[in-house]
Amino acid sequence: MEDSIFTKIIKGEIPCHKIYEDEHTFAFLDIYPIQPGMTLVVTKHQVEDFTQLSAEELSVLMTTVQRVAKRLKQVFPDKKRIGVQIEGLDVPHVHVKVFPIDTGAEFRAAQDTSKDPDHAALAEMAKRIAF
Repeated sequence: MEDSIFTKIIKGEIPCHKIYEDEHTFAFLDIYPIQPGMTLVVTKHQVEDFTQLSAEELSVLMTTVQRVAKRLKQVFPDKKRIGVQIEGLDVPHVHVKVFPIDTGAEFRAAQDTSKDPDHAALAEMAKRIAF
């Protein structure tokens, strides 16, 4: 399998706004967030679908997701919830989107990829959220 863009990010071949890393998982800001602070949590083991993960890999992934979610609650205390979406569609590498929300509309919002990412704002956000 060819390395996904996320695997290239993990390997340091493509820059990112990293939030967290451990032996098995990696978390970084989405460059097209549907809500400020939207973080992607990925496994370092590249698979397309979360059902391809072992029970242990899935447990480790979700532990990191929960850790990131708790951090987002600290950084965005006025938000009612932290939304979670498990995906692997646009990038063939299972990833979990974690982001602060108040409404279902915020949860279902579409990403706006029509503009270039604001890397200065993302860098500032990463400083606020990073562990």
